[in-house]
Amino acid sequence: MKIPADLAQTLAAVVDEGSLDAAARALHVTQSAVSQRMATLERLTGQVLLVRSRPVRPTPAGEAVVRYARQVTLLEAEAAAALGIADDRPAPLRIAVNADSLATWLLPPLAAALPGLGATVHLHREDEQYTADLLQRGEVVAAVTTRAAAVPGCSVVRLGRMRYRAVAAPAFAERWFAAGVAPESLAVAPVVDFDRRDTIQTRWLEARGADPDAPPRHRVPSSPEFARAIALGMGWGLLPAVQREGLELVDLGGPVEDMALYWQQWRTQSAALDTVAEAIREAAHGALEPA
Repeated sequence: MKIPADLAQTLAAVVDEGSLDAAARALHVTQSAVSQRMATLERLTGQVLLVRSRPVRPTPAGEAVVRYARQVTLLEAEAAAALGIADDRPAPLRIAVNADSLATWLLPPLAAALPGLGATVHLHREDEQYTADLLQRGEVVAAVTTRAAAVPGCSVVRLGRMRYRAVAAPAFAERWFAAGVAPESLAVAPVVDFDRRDTIQTRWLEARGADPDAPPRHRVPSSPEFARAIALGMGWGLLPAVQREGLELVDLGGPVEDMALYWQQWRTQSAALDTVAEAIREAAHGALEPA
C-alpha cells in the first residue's frame, strides 16, 4: 500500500493547526475537502489516525503518517531548490530544544546559518528529557536532547555538557543559610523551579540529604526570568555558567549537575538540515563543557 503524500501532508496540517477547520484555512481548501481527505487516508491505512479532541492529536498510527509527511515535505523542498524551482513558502525546519539552550547559545548559529539557506525554522521549546519524544512522533525533524540512544530513523551526535551549580542571591543566602546549607535550612528556604517537569532542584536536595517535598517552591517557566528570579532573591536554584554571568550570586556548594546534550536528526538527506546541524555543533563546542 502506498500512502498518498498529499493526504499525509493534510494530516500533518490538521495536527499542526489543531482542527480540521483551521487546517482547511491553512491549506486554502474547504473543511469538507479536509474531512474527505482524512476519511480517505484512514480508509487506505485501515486505522484511526486522529483523536478528535480539542486540539486534535494523532494516534500512534497517525504519528507515523505525520512523520512520513514531514519527510516528504522536506525532500520536496530540497528537490525544488536543486532544480532552481522557486518556492514562495519553503517548509520550515522544525527543531525541538530545551529552554536553557534556547536562551543562551542556540539562536546565534541559527541566525547565522538560515539566511543563506532561504529557510525558516519553527522552534519547539520542551524539557530536554522530552524533546526526543517530539522527534519520535514526527513533530520535529531534529532535537537537542539528553537522550543518547538514537530515535529510530535518526542519527545522534553528542554536543557537550551544561554544568549546573546551586546558587542564590547574597541577601537570600544570608537570610536562609546563615548557619550553613544544611537539610534543616533547605527544608524551609524557597526553591525556584522552571515548571512541573523540572527535577534538577529535587535531585540536588536529595543529594544533600534534604526532603524535596518540604520547602516552598516557585515556578518561573522562562529561562531568563528563572535566572532573574534567583538573582532577585525569590529562591535558590541551579543555573549553568552562562546564565550566572553578570549576576551577583552566591554558590551554595553541593553536587554539580552535569547535563549531557545530544543532537538528533532524521537520516533523510537534507542539505539545509545538515548545514543547520553543523552550525549548531560548532556553537555547542564553544558554549558547552567538553563531552
